[in-house]
Amino acid sequence: MKIKLTALALLSSLACLADEIPGRAPVEPKSLPAPDQPVEPVAPSVTKLDDGRMKVGAVTFDPKTRAVEFPARINMTDGLLEFLVVHQNGKVHESLFVTDISATDLNIALKLLRYKASRELYLKVNKDGSLSSVFEEASDEEKRESRLSIFVRHGEGEAAKETNVCDWIHHAVTEKPMPHEPWVYGGSFFYEGKFVAETSGDIFAVFLSNAALGNYAGKDNQDDTVWLVRPRVVPPEGTSVQLVIRPYQP
Repeated sequence: MKIKLTALALLSSLACLADEIPGRAPVEPKSLPAPDQPVEPVAPSVTKLDDGRMKVGAVTFDPKTRAVEFPARINMTDGLLEFLVVHQNGKVHESLFVTDISATDLNIALKLLRYKASRELYLKVNKDGSLSSVFEEASDEEKRESRLSIFVRHGEGEAAKETNVCDWIHHAVTEKPMPHEPWVYGGSFFYEGKFVAETSGDIFAVFLSNAALGNYAGKDNQDDTVWLVRPRVVPPEGTSVQLVIRPYQP
């Protein structure tokens, strides 16, 4: 069964949590390759699967457990990271995973599962465009309902394993794995009528990005020189995996 979302309803839903933000210093979208000819926007359809889960595009989600899954590939086996996952036409030179899913589809799934976007990780922007020293505000509910854990499922059949993605990343100085702190769903935003997570390809960021759908909330998330891939742990480049998002459990 397909649940059709009209373009008007979809845009209204997205705008509730990702409006154009007055005063925000814009992130210049590095647009993904555009089609040769203009096309009319088509609202995605949400399909109900036989097992009770739902699907939008290549993103599958479960209303009961609030888990979200989507396919990705290993993009790096060593080196510095700024992103956990980006679109395959995005900033692939600094991301652990790449995917071909639509950031808009993933955003729809998160909203339908009642996750709340929180902007608490972002500094407010002054009128002259510079960053202030004050963080944006978020309600207790937004903080509570924005927190996620992200896992990677790899392997086939009985050999399949599911690992917290933090275990595949380590700190350049301490050499310890990334702590299992939450990832915070920030919702990205619209700029000049475009959804920036879609146009930039930024999906989840290790180094803080207000363009991304979500960011790592742990220490050193504003330092782009400290988080590295754990080379002896990560499978070979190109390995297909499933990324799984669940509510954060402290």
